[in-house]
Amino acid sequence: MHTDPTTRLSMLETMLLIRAHERTLAALAGGGVPGTCTAVGQEAAAVGVVRALQPRDRILTNHRSAGHLLARGADPGRLLAEVMGRRDGYCKGRSGSLHISAKELGIVLTTTIVGGELSLAPGVALAQTMQGRPGIVACFFGDGAACEGSFHESLNLAALWNLPVLYICENNQWQAFVHRREAMSCEHVSDWGAGYGIPVRTVDGNDVFAVLEATREAATQVRDTRRPVLLEVLTYRTRGHFEPDDQGYVDKAELAAWLARDPIALCRDRLIADGHLDVAADAELAARVEARIAAAVAFAAASPFPSIEELTLDVYA
Repeated sequence: MHTDPTTRLSMLETMLLIRAHERTLAALAGGGVPGTCTAVGQEAAAVGVVRALQPRDRILTNHRSAGHLLARGADPGRLLAEVMGRRDGYCKGRSGSLHISAKELGIVLTTTIVGGELSLAPGVALAQTMQGRPGIVACFFGDGAACEGSFHESLNLAALWNLPVLYICENNQWQAFVHRREAMSCEHVSDWGAGYGIPVRTVDGNDVFAVLEATREAATQVRDTRRPVLLEVLTYRTRGHFEPDDQGYVDKAELAAWLARDPIALCRDRLIADGHLDVAADAELAARVEARIAAAVAFAAASPFPSIEELTLDVYA
């Protein structure tokens, strides 16, 4: 399916926004702002997938969720305010970066429990089906979660009950401080999905346009069949597991090889080669992103902390 130049430029800008947002969080970590899990290097996976979804779709995601949220249209100021524990955050400062939900964006939840979103995806999809809602459920998870029992339980149930779930594995090669090769008995998570009779696809997760097309095809299949599909997106987490993190456990040659395939650089080079981007337009995009991040930081810093009386509101046991 053809993607027009305006959409392509917008995708690059969103990728730039995600990276600037996460680098800002990393820089703030430890200076009175809680540390967080970033997904620097995975921007193409987030933007390519989310751009292929529809507003009526529901999203469940994990602890590396900022890219998914921003690609969905989340306000960076409210995201930063949430991480800082401020009242103007999406969950009024109660969730931090690891449990953000945004009903107005169709973001059902962010969970820091590895595989937690996989446990809940069939239930959300069952509700969609029983209530006659046309949207599908997009469930993001990593290769680490694919090694949890909840992955297999979720796929088995979705296949058995014919549930409209698009599973997106962002295979970023690292499971916290453990490399994928130390924890997985096979090369691809998609190999496991095929064992449940689920259609699977594997795509270069650093090529945003390849991710977009693969997700469009997979999402269309889920909509048409009302059955699950698994999309494995191969990418790389270029920063540590949790900020701050010196990445002393990472093989430097492997990291360098992936940095040479930076998704933002690949996207920019493609746009330049196609005649859709020049030096002036690139500088304009960068300046616009920088201004948005500066405004977001100012907004979050000015947002008040919730009062003692507010701390237990909207909290259920």
